[in-house]
Amino acid sequence: MLSIEITRECPLHCPGCYAYSDTHLGGGSTLRQLSDYRGQELVDRVLALVREHQPLQVSLVGGEPLVRHRELSQILPTLSDMGVYSMVVTSAVVPIPREWMQIPRLIVAVSVDGLPEHHDVRRAPATYERILRNVAERRVNIHWTITRPMLSRPGYVEEYVSFWEARPEVGRIWVSIYSPQKDEQTPEMLTAEDRTRLLEELVSAKKRSRKLLINDGIIRALAAPPASPDHCLFSKMSVNYTADLRTRVEPCVFGGTPDCSQCGCAISSGLHWLKSISVAGPLKIDHIVRGSIATGSVMSRLTAHAAQPSRWETQLQSEPSQDLVQITGD
Repeated sequence: MLSIEITRECPLHCPGCYAYSDTHLGGGSTLRQLSDYRGQELVDRVLALVREHQPLQVSLVGGEPLVRHRELSQILPTLSDMGVYSMVVTSAVVPIPREWMQIPRLIVAVSVDGLPEHHDVRRAPATYERILRNVAERRVNIHWTITRPMLSRPGYVEEYVSFWEARPEVGRIWVSIYSPQKDEQTPEMLTAEDRTRLLEELVSAKKRSRKLLINDGIIRALAAPPASPDHCLFSKMSVNYTADLRTRVEPCVFGGTPDCSQCGCAISSGLHWLKSISVAGPLKIDHIVRGSIATGSVMSRLTAHAAQPSRWETQLQSEPSQDLVQITGD
């Protein structure tokens, strides 16, 4: 998997945004200080990265990627023609081009962080009114990052899911929990008690939703996240570039020093659950992945021009034994 922050520009100033934090790129520079590209040079450089890494899936993020919608309108069809799946993660602050809906292998994910009482404050000018106008007659997935203030009143989760469940434009609803950096102390962070209660509410909401992408395995992964990047399948299997298209974002898309014990990333939790699935007898996907990483690490040393991702310096470790929070539900 390949993730590219294709622009440093964004009209939003969301509290807790990891991309613009001082430590996102390791402390040497910040996203806003980097140079970025536009026009044909951006198109050519992004496609060159894809050809170099040959990923199965590319996520195009920012900044706000729709700031570069003209370039994306060239990049996305080309990726599809190459057989590569792509995802654009946007605030929908500007209209999503209608022609994108005809591109095979493309998902457009719109970030909607809570109901209007929270979202419109956090993510202005990408308000509910503007989002609904800009996704009309399109097909999108909704991505919700849950912060602690959203759990302040009963029924919030059910109300959010019900609203987007009823929208004809929405295919799936993805849920993440706010993922802090180490030693962070901010109002967005959930307590352990918040997390347990939230997972119970998500299980309940899933019983009445066709679109909410939650299952028992993902719930268990959210209840007991990977202990460190070395235990995280997403960290090990993704390569992430920032807007200069040279600098890597490590150890995962969050950058900095993420507190993995409180990770709530939707993709990470999905892969964390997936790696525990048995393929044949005692053989699990985890074993296959660790073998693949070990092989890739050897090959990268033998091939002079190969990229040397730091995540391959240690082999993916087996998850330590730990008790899981017991969440009941269908």
